Order: sequence, then structure tokens, then C-alpha cells
Amino acid sequence: MKNLPIGIQTLSEIVKTNSIYVDKTQLTHQLVTTGKAYFLSRPRRFGKSLTVSVLKELFKGNKPLFKGLWVENHWDWSQKNPVIHISFAEWDFHSFGLLEAINMALDSIAQEYDITLTNTTPKSKLRELLHGVYKKAGQVAVLIDEYDKPIIYYLEKSKLSKAIENREILKNFYSILKEADEILRFTFITGVSKFAKVSIFSDLNHLNDISLDKKYASLTGYTQQELEHYFDDYLRKNAKELEISKEYLLELIKKWYNGYTWDGKTPIYNPFGTLNFLSKGTFHNYWFATGTPTFLVEQMKLQGQLSIAPTWIKPSFFEKYDLENLEMLSLFFQTGYLTIKKFDAINNQYLLDFPNKEVKDSLYDFFMTEFTRRSQTPNSGLTANDLRQAFERKDLERVKLILNTYLAELPHEVYRHSSEGLYHGLIHITFTYLGTMIQSEVHSSFGQADAVVQTDTDVYIFEFKFNKTAQDALTQIDTKKYAEKYRTTGKIITGIGVNFYCTLLFFKVIMRNIQES
Repeated sequence: MKNLPIGIQTLSEIVKTNSIYVDKTQLTHQLVTTGKAYFLSRPRRFGKSLTVSVLKELFKGNKPLFKGLWVENHWDWSQKNPVIHISFAEWDFHSFGLLEAINMALDSIAQEYDITLTNTTPKSKLRELLHGVYKKAGQVAVLIDEYDKPIIYYLEKSKLSKAIENREILKNFYSILKEADEILRFTFITGVSKFAKVSIFSDLNHLNDISLDKKYASLTGYTQQELEHYFDDYLRKNAKELEISKEYLLELIKKWYNGYTWDGKTPIYNPFGTLNFLSKGTFHNYWFATGTPTFLVEQMKLQGQLSIAPTWIKPSFFEKYDLENLEMLSLFFQTGYLTIKKFDAINNQYLLDFPNKEVKDSLYDFFMTEFTRRSQTPNSGLTANDLRQAFERKDLERVKLILNTYLAELPHEVYRHSSEGLYHGLIHITFTYLGTMIQSEVHSSFGQADAVVQTDTDVYIFEFKFNKTAQDALTQIDTKKYAEKYRTTGKIITGIGVNFYCTLLFFKVIMRNIQES
């Protein structure tokens, strides 16, 4: 069997190590032959750097690397273009400062083309480099990987001033790419995020953003067909070792690592998690473990909003990545913790939700550990069965006890800026963590219930209030007629009013049964 390309981000290394390359060259060829300047946003470890590497080798005309691939017989190998490859993931900007790191990197690239740069600012140096390479070798292909690394590295509140400073440096640096259009053969920029057009992208408005383009939905990651075709030997090997059928194994892998889409129609496997499973044969949160979302949790606390339930959003949502006004759900989408699950073409809106079991389970486990400062697992202390059985037995006092047990352990900073949204989110996180199905902000023709929990026999409708009364919440359930949409289920419907109030580390949840029918 060929080797698995775990952690390999260059085509040359894949070929050198006799590793599997999932052939994306037909899509790459389509990029080059139908356009000139592109931007692609994808989460970390999703194949952005490998895509850049493939483009680099194509423009350099390195035909031996493409032996047996689709593009081998569809590319004019006699035509070559010089390549300026900039990877911010490789530049030590946090040690030297961004200005010095850029200058050092451009000097290094200039040496490859036997050019001596005389300018001193990043923008003027890049202009000088582009023109110098153009005069020596013709139109230039500029490939920029992880363009936003010097910004997202500093997104924590205490470091945000550095992120803003670096954004302005990069805005000035990148602006030359539009000015130099005549000498550029091709431009391709990748990153995790797309900052609002009022910042960096105001000077890069000539780029074709293909992040949500259905034609390139499978440019990175693996489709179902690709998984089964390229990794069949490993699938059979793992199925045999786990003593299960290949078909059942595929179901499990799909549940754990599939589920990402950027068009709402083309499901994609996370390559890092999939490759690690195929190598180790153990289901684990491989991708999640490579970068914990501490910064995202900080933003959730600051904004007092912890609920990340499935949400319908408009296309303008994807332009809301701005340093001065960070939008929480946008952060979760850009970083890969949420993905597009459906696209409603009639109403022009997208449904965001968790991509798969790895992300959802790992994220909620991380939340509970972070918010309660403990390493408790679902198998110790209170378990999924405790909460589920409490609902099934209609034991609301037991439900209240379980919720208070969790909320009472929250550290002071969690509720320092307390709000109804924060506690609503904590309830959602607790229920999900303990294995109880909960729907948040459930819409009906009469209004929007905060949360609904359903069992085989019952429907529990929750309404949350903060520093008011449980009766206020119950009254809202009644007057807004939240129960109406469940009348035809044949289940017993119970309204639960929840009021949160706290002083220091004391929490209390009040719940009253408003109606049963």
C-alpha cells in the first residue's frame, strides 16, 4: 500500500515518500484556465497549502511530479512561469515583528532570482521584486498561503491591538497585487478568514472569492467517492482489524469526519482526521486536538452568548469578519467548528450547524471543562442517563438539581457579565453534553421558544429569564402559544419557566409546570 500523507503539505514530498495524492488537478487546471485572481477560505488543516503547492509545481512546469494525474495530458509543459510563493505560516513574524519578517522573506525570495532589492518598505520591496522577476522570466504567479496568519495569531482580547496593527501592514503590503495586474500571470491567496471589505479586501476587490463557489466545493478535503477509491486498502485493513464490515466502517467514518460543505450539497471529509483514523484505526478527535478554541470561548463569554445551535443566516453573514466587531457565529464558521448544512436558494439563506461527531462532541466537552474548570467526563458524576431519566420520569425537581449542580461550579468570571443569553447557552451546553436532545430558539407562527426537550412521551418547552421571575417566563409560554405546534404529536406538553439570578457564586433555577394536556 502507498503511505498516508499525514502532515505532508507539498506535492513533491507526497511523490518522494510514495504517499497517496487525491487527484484534484482537474479542478486546479480549471482555476488556472478560467480565471486569473482568486481567494479561498478554508479551516486549518484542510488542504490549502497542498493546493498552493500543486499550483506552484504546475507553473514551474515540474511534469514528473504529475505522472499519472489528470493534468499530465492537459497542460502545456513547455510554458513556464516564475513563482513567488509567500507562506505566512513559515515566517517568524511573532519573533521579529511583521515588518521585519516580510522584509527578510522578500530578500530571501529575491536571492532565488539573483535580484538585489534596494527598497526598504514591504510594499515597495514587493513591487521591486515583482518587476525584477518579470523582467528576468516573464509574467509572475503569486501564491500566498495563510495570508491572515499575522492577524488571527493575535485575536485574543489582550493582543487585539497587535492584530489591528498587523492588519494595516498587510493591507498596504497586499495592495500592490492589484496595481501589478499586467505583470501577473496568476494570483491565488488562501486563509482561514476573509476580513471585511472595509479592511484588507478593500484593496483586493479584484479577487474571485471561490470559498462558497459550488464549482470548487471539493477542491480541498475528500468526497465520499474519493475516500472509497483512494483509500480502499486502508478501509479493508481497518474493517478487518475492527472485526466489522467495510460498509459499517464507512458509516462510522462518515459520522465522525464527514459533514463539511461549502455549498450545502457536497459533503466533504476532514482530511486530517480521516487520515489519522486510517493510520491508527481508532476514532478520536484528531483535528480538534490540533488547536483548542480558547479564543472562541473567550469571545462567547465577552458577548454573553453561548448558544451555537443550528442557525439560518443570510449571505451577508460571511462578510462580517471584522476585528472591531467580531461576530461569534462567523468566527465558528471560519474556523471550521460550524459548516453549511443546507442552502435555501428561494430565500437565499444558509443553515449553519456542526459538521460531525468529532467537532460537536469535542466542542461541548471542551466547553464544560472550560466553563466549570474541571476534567469531568460523561462517565463520572452526573451522566447522560441522570438527566434523560429525570425527563422521562417527569421529575422536574431532579432536572433542576442537575442544572444547579453544574451551574454552581462556574467560576466568577463566567457570570461577571451575566445575561439571559449566557445562561440560555449554558443550559444548552449542559443538556447537549449530558446527551439530552435540546432544540434552542424554536420558531413557530406564534413566536420563538427558548428551548424544547422531547422524549418519547413528553414535550418540555423552556423559557428563560434573567433577574425576573419564573412566572414571567411561564406567562410568555402561555401568551405566545409555544405549545400549539406540538398539539398534534399526542405527547404531554409541559411548559417550564426558568429564572436565573446570582450573587457571587450562588445560582438558583426556578421551574414551574405551567400546563399539561
